[in-house]
Amino acid sequence: MLEPIDRLSLQADCENCFGLCCVALPFAASVDFAIDKAAGQPCPNLKSDFRCGVHTDLRTLGFRGCTVYDCFGAGQKLSRFTFEGRDWRQSPDLAKQMVDVFPTMRLLQELLWYISDALTLQAALPIHDELLAALEETNRLTLLAPGALMYVDTAAHRAAVNALLLQASEFARDEAKRLQQAPPKHRKNIGRGADLIGANLRGADLRGANLRGAYLIAADLRDADLRSADLIGADLRDADIRGANLTGSLFLTQVQLHAAKGNSSTKLPALLSRPSHWTA
Repeated sequence: MLEPIDRLSLQADCENCFGLCCVALPFAASVDFAIDKAAGQPCPNLKSDFRCGVHTDLRTLGFRGCTVYDCFGAGQKLSRFTFEGRDWRQSPDLAKQMVDVFPTMRLLQELLWYISDALTLQAALPIHDELLAALEETNRLTLLAPGALMYVDTAAHRAAVNALLLQASEFARDEAKRLQQAPPKHRKNIGRGADLIGANLRGADLRGANLRGAYLIAADLRDADLRSADLIGADLRDADIRGANLTGSLFLTQVQLHAAKGNSSTKLPALLSRPSHWTA
C-alpha cells in the first residue's frame, strides 16, 4: 500500500509547470481580476518561458485572484508526468486536452492534501487503513493517461473521500473538546456552512469547532484559537487572522491563508508558509 505522500509535492511548483493555470482557468473582470479571460485562452501576462510577466505586481495591477490561487501541484504533475514534458505551445494538438484535464488533476491533488493531513491525526487511527486506501486510489487516478483522466468520476470520488475526512475530523474534534475545561462561548453559533461573514470572533476559543464550508469573509478572528477546528472549504477571504492560532487546525490550505489577512503573530502549521502580502 502507498505510504503517506510528501505534502511539499502537493504545492505549486511554477518552475516545473507550463503555466497551465494561466491558460486553463477563466476569470472575469472584478475586484480580483483586472480583465476578462476565457478558459483555454493564455493570460496576456504569460511570457514565452511560461512565467508571469507581472508576478511581483499582481496585487497592484488588479490581479489579486492570482495571488490566492494554488494548484496543489497539479500543474507540474501534468506538465512533467502526464504529458511527459510536452508543452501546449510546442504541441498545440495537446492544448485542449491539457486544459480539459487540469481541473480534474487539481481536484485529485487537493484530495491528496486533505487525506495526507488526516493521516497525521493521532485521533484518526481507527480509520488509518481506510485513509491509506483512499490515498492510494486517489494517487492512482493522478497517474492515469490524459484520455483516462477525462473520464474520472470526480464527484463520486470526492464524495467517498469526503466521508472519510469527515470521520477523521469528528475523531480529532471530539478529542479536542474532551481536553477543554469548558465549552467555548461561541460554540453554539458555529456549525457546518455557517454564515459568519463579518462576524466578531476576536479572541474566540474555536478549538474543535466545525467550520467546514463556513463563510468567514471579512470575519474578525484576531487572536482566535483555531486549533483542531475543521476549516475544509471555509471561505477566509479578507478574514482578519492576525495573532490567531492555526497550529493543528484541520485541512487548512495555502489558498485560504493567501486569501486572509495575517501577520507575524499568526501561528501556522509547519507545512504552510506566511504569505508575502501579510503585515509585520
